[in-house]
Amino acid sequence: MYKNQIIGKKGEDIVVDFLKKNKYRILERNFYCNQGEIDIIAVEKDEIVFIEVKTRNNTNYGMPSEAVTKQKEKHFKRATEYYIYKNNLYNEFIRLDVVEVLFKGQQYTINHIKQI
Repeated sequence: MYKNQIIGKKGEDIVVDFLKKNKYRILERNFYCNQGEIDIIAVEKDEIVFIEVKTRNNTNYGMPSEAVTKQKEKHFKRATEYYIYKNNLYNEFIRLDVVEVLFKGQQYTINHIKQI
């Protein structure tokens, strides 16, 4: 596993713990399809939340959420549409979020950006 993959996995694990502490129920992690990938699918109250996690060790190239390019957002939305189709979730409330994890040594900050 490459260093960036290890950091990304660690960030996703941190976000799952953060979401659970905030009363989200995790439905699925790392959902893959031809249209793209969804890092975390969870439920908060009456909404299904599709979450893209971006983790960084520094801000040399900007904030983690800035890595969600138009192309990445397009794939994320297509994967979401496929998940909705596959699971017949047409009448559900949904939300698309990005969660940033920024490490500073062993410490980290989390920024949850709701409804991108």
